[in-house]
Amino acid sequence: MIFNETKLKNAFIIEIEKLEDERGFFARAWDNKKFEEHGLNSKLVQSNISFTKKKGTIRGMHYQVPPYAEAKLIRCTRGKIYDVIIDLRTKSETFTKWVSVELSGNNHRTIYVPEGFAHGFQTLEDNTEVFYQISEFYRPKHARGVRWDDPVFHIEWPRANMLIISEQDLGYPFFDS
Repeated sequence: MIFNETKLKNAFIIEIEKLEDERGFFARAWDNKKFEEHGLNSKLVQSNISFTKKKGTIRGMHYQVPPYAEAKLIRCTRGKIYDVIIDLRTKSETFTKWVSVELSGNNHRTIYVPEGFAHGFQTLEDNTEVFYQISEFYRPKHARGVRWDDPVFHIEWPRANMLIISEQDLGYPFFDS
């Protein structure tokens, strides 16, 4: 596993190291010790799958507040997404900054999203599936979100002219720092 830290401290894009032969390849997708070596939360208590029918769909920007803030490990297992994370840690030097990465069933990348970050994505292909591993159980009373189009963040979505967004995500407030 190759850990590449993004410009947002403690947020990593993780590449697999393929062991290839005539059959295909084998690669490690999770290693508790490697996560601990990088100072990352390696506690995983829940896994989720989302399936999205149409490209252009945005899901996000979601997070949970303390004491149930969650770290997430996100991988696209089918299709392709434009994955976005926003640093909402008020004491961070990258507070309100965001990064994106393309995750797909073909590139096998994963993004590690630390506690205190909002997460969301836009599907770039129809019939896309995303697999989440999460460090905290879902707590509806601690679930929050910020708008995908908030001018504080200026997120550049690749398919801005072709959006499908849930009523819940449209209802999130603009960010108030």
